[in-house]
Amino acid sequence: MPEPNPTSASHATLWQRFRRLLPYVRQHRLGLMLALMGAVAMAASEPLVAHLLGQLLDRGFADRDFPLWVVPVVILGVFALRSVAGFLLQYGLAWTANRAIVQLRVELFDTLLRAPPRTYARHPASSLVNTLVFEASVGVTTLVGALSTLMRDSLILVALLGYLLWLNWQLTLLVGLLFPAVAWVMRTIGRRLQRVTMLAQQANDKLAYVVEENVLAWRIVRLHAAQQRQSSRFAERAQEVRQWVMKGVVAGASMTPVTQMLAACAMSAVIVLALWQSRESGGSVGEFVAFITAMLQLVAPIKHLSDVMAPVTRGLAAVERGLDLIDGNPAERGGSHTVARARGEIELRDVALRYRSDGAPALDGVSLRVSGGETLALVGPSGAGKSTLANLLPRFVEADAGEVLLDGVPLVQWDVATLRRQFAYVGQDVVLFNDSIAANVSLGAELTDEQVREALRAAHLLDFALAQPEGLATRIGHNGSQLSGGQRQRLAIARALAKDAPVLILDEATSALDSESERAVQAALETLMKGRTTIVIAHRLSTIEHADRVAAMDAGRIVELGPHAQLLAAGGLYARLHAMQFRTPVQETT
Repeated sequence: MPEPNPTSASHATLWQRFRRLLPYVRQHRLGLMLALMGAVAMAASEPLVAHLLGQLLDRGFADRDFPLWVVPVVILGVFALRSVAGFLLQYGLAWTANRAIVQLRVELFDTLLRAPPRTYARHPASSLVNTLVFEASVGVTTLVGALSTLMRDSLILVALLGYLLWLNWQLTLLVGLLFPAVAWVMRTIGRRLQRVTMLAQQANDKLAYVVEENVLAWRIVRLHAAQQRQSSRFAERAQEVRQWVMKGVVAGASMTPVTQMLAACAMSAVIVLALWQSRESGGSVGEFVAFITAMLQLVAPIKHLSDVMAPVTRGLAAVERGLDLIDGNPAERGGSHTVARARGEIELRDVALRYRSDGAPALDGVSLRVSGGETLALVGPSGAGKSTLANLLPRFVEADAGEVLLDGVPLVQWDVATLRRQFAYVGQDVVLFNDSIAANVSLGAELTDEQVREALRAAHLLDFALAQPEGLATRIGHNGSQLSGGQRQRLAIARALAKDAPVLILDEATSALDSESERAVQAALETLMKGRTTIVIAHRLSTIEHADRVAAMDAGRIVELGPHAQLLAAGGLYARLHAMQFRTPVQETT
């Protein structure tokens, strides 16, 4: 799992980090305008409360003819205005945020669909799901609450300071000394909080990865009675998450008491000076109460603005993971070469590939030529490089050296989508979607019901499909969980049959079938393979005896190449593998 770099992002200012979100907000400015109107109305009503309170005290106590009904009317009117303004603020931000979430999620998902294959090697599935589904939503939702506070309380702060300047500019300047200190505290603690938040996300990814592994391997865990060990792994990761979260809580919680103490010091000095001025100049009680009320009202927005740093940091960190995924995984690059249908001529020229720089080569100087329509079988022990060679063809992996060509054109010059249309694949690990039988057969193509039926018939699955309650529209469950192993394999074969690509890659395509089904499907595959280039990876050598040629691989190299009978007579690697399966003696050549 890749380690995030929490220090690199910490050098970006808050505004620079917010700017990354602007493209997702610009298209939904109406909601922001509505929210801004609400925030302005709320900010304007805040000093209005202090001013009206001062006026009511001066007139209500001094003027006995003052109508008392005015008091509840004014108070109710002000708070009604604040309620409507608060609703507009929350609704406008939520409207914008939820549309931004949809846009971000769609862009993230599109990025994953078009990202280079290395993306899936670098990021566990649990991390990608967590980023797309959970963190995108939680991050934006957290930012909505934080932005609501920022918009409302920053404007309230400005409005109250303006009112205080109007009432008494000398005392207000004294209050203003508080803000540089508060800004320094927020910046210092905010950087610490950002770093801790990113490390907490990393720990949470590790926790999710443990869950993913155990969900996928639950049978193995129970067969080996490994529950206690896996539980300990989970508890260890959960404890790591807790530690980083608590560090974040400490960083976030320390901001409020520090800023409150600074505010208390400033407030004490201001009240003393205000009382002294009132005694010296003889100001009215209403003016004094209005100033003190407005100054006390400053405490709440200052507290809220200091509290908001923690959710802003967490929300930005969560959303930025999605943005980093988008920025760091541009769509696969290909060339401009396109054809309607390839001839299927494949050539490898001295191809080498290592999955790790310090590891053994997966392919080591492989050169091979496959004619159009030829069936080539790849055999060899596990780790010999068979699947790696097959994965090179649709560019699921990239060679470190050498060149791979299709119809004489290097793969890098092919348009990626066009290139992959030339291949159909059936692997030993079948992947199906929780959709209908018909949708799984016609994946990525618009097929008629008759075309779907023909593919199912060729894979000997049509009778089963038609016997289901909803026929071809029957849903098959998560990865075909409502099908047997053989049915899942035959459905994958039907999908490859329906694609009708000029090149077939069969990686143990009949491994999950019983003997009767294997014979039926093998016959269907042999029909399909006629006139098409076919790469067959097989451990069961009985399935490849009719291949045009067999390539025996070992340690990333092709050590033998030729027809089945020729290699069998040569007494080399292929003959030894054949002898182990069929218990026949090997006649070694001299």
